[in-house]
Amino acid sequence: MAISGIITVMERAARKAGTKLRRDFGEIEHLQVSQKGPADFVSKADQAAERTLYDELTHARPGWGFLMEEAGEIEGEPGKPRFIIDPLDGTSNFLHAIPQFAISIAVQEPKLGGGWGDVTAALVYQPVTDESYWAERGRGAWLHDRRLRVASRRQLSECLIATGIPFMGHGDMAQWSRIFGAVAPEVAGIRRFGAASLDLAWVAAGRFDGFWESQLNIWDVAAGMLLVREAGGFVSDFRGGDRAIERSEFIAGSGAVHSKLQKLVAGALRNA
Repeated sequence: MAISGIITVMERAARKAGTKLRRDFGEIEHLQVSQKGPADFVSKADQAAERTLYDELTHARPGWGFLMEEAGEIEGEPGKPRFIIDPLDGTSNFLHAIPQFAISIAVQEPKLGGGWGDVTAALVYQPVTDESYWAERGRGAWLHDRRLRVASRRQLSECLIATGIPFMGHGDMAQWSRIFGAVAPEVAGIRRFGAASLDLAWVAAGRFDGFWESQLNIWDVAAGMLLVREAGGFVSDFRGGDRAIERSEFIAGSGAVHSKLQKLVAGALRNA
């Protein structure tokens, strides 16, 4: 599959930002024992990565809009798409020198009459492993030049499921605990790796069989959702509908796994 111009642009920007993130990541371990700690350093690394992405993408696609985790929304010219960017998904991992973080970039098309429609291109780049997951609507999902497909396992007892766990000030622990209590006894294992964009990329690659999480932002999931769908999988809200972004509820997996996982999640919430 020939890589299109937009994916080339996105990957070039991600690799440039990723080179600096990788270099900064090498400094983190030295900062763990400093009195001030690495938090300020990581914040600056996050902002610098976002600035690099913005500069590179603006140069390649002038007039396009942006929705970014740090800088917020920057309106583009009427009728032009926008980039949705998370410059450092997995900030806490980065902060603790855990090599599980990514750059996430998605392209969202404008709707006629206003508002925003479908995501049509996606890239999730892992700087430490140099893995570049990308997808375009109708062209499949890929890891470099290898076509991705969601896993073929159908029985939950064989499946590894990814999630995110609520933490201080974030998420609904009571809801998550109910869902965990319903899902955990039915599956081979549950993993919490701390970067939703990579969790979804790994569902697309067949490493994880399914995924659930809530209260994520659009920049956490916009690219990963397209990866899963273009790899033959499904993404929905907890009710099985198509309002995942609106509700900030996400279930992903192959057709068989998504259906079974969604029933468990819905049942846990219904029986609360």
